[in-house]
Amino acid sequence: MSKHECVINPERGKTEPTLPEIGILAVNPSEAPVLAAYAKAAQMQRAFLFNSNLYYSERLFLSGPAVGAPMAVMCLEKLIALGAKKIILYGWCGSLQEDLRALDVFLPIEALSEEGTSPHYGKESDLGEGEKKISASPELHRHLRDTLSATNIPYQTGKIWTTDAPYRETRTKIADYAGQGVYGVDMEFSALCSVAAFRDVELAAAMLVSDEVWRQPWQPQFARKDFKRKSRQLLKLFCDTLWDKKLT
Repeated sequence: MSKHECVINPERGKTEPTLPEIGILAVNPSEAPVLAAYAKAAQMQRAFLFNSNLYYSERLFLSGPAVGAPMAVMCLEKLIALGAKKIILYGWCGSLQEDLRALDVFLPIEALSEEGTSPHYGKESDLGEGEKKISASPELHRHLRDTLSATNIPYQTGKIWTTDAPYRETRTKIADYAGQGVYGVDMEFSALCSVAAFRDVELAAAMLVSDEVWRQPWQPQFARKDFKRKSRQLLKLFCDTLWDKKLT
């Protein structure tokens, strides 16, 4: 028995469903009604997923919310155990750069982790080798780009900083990460990419810019009606696209 063998492993229970390979994890609680409405219209079934929601059909699964790296990882681990292999993360992010504005769409391709979950998902061979590159699935990232381009929705790509502590995003840190060419900040992406790499599945993300943390004072946009409307529209777009298109 390896000293690195885990005591608890994610598994599919006897009464739990087998999911289709493709689906969405929408981490923000505000999107829960969107998922529920889509699932109802598509006559999807519902299953247990901790304090989150899980809907599924033969084509697609929809899950969320799951705020923060630890909860999002618990949900992703269970989704993978149930059969998920290609996962789209939909969420919001803050902007660190002046050319990434509120209501812009951002597709992160690489993450700098300042959360505590990712280090637990290093391979045994990686231990002691220092920081590893954390990145999105090229195939799923390309799918998101193609989806947005086909509907004439502009987007930007780049690096993101993932943190466990949104109330500790200091001016010094923001300036430092911005100086490294980082475009956004979120709370889940790096951890989910680390799990995906560890479990040998694919994951990529699309995010709507919800606040401009580079500004003084801070400029949150969560409550704007046009922000809420665009977020709903984007999530529905990704649901429709995955429903209609089989990724191979």
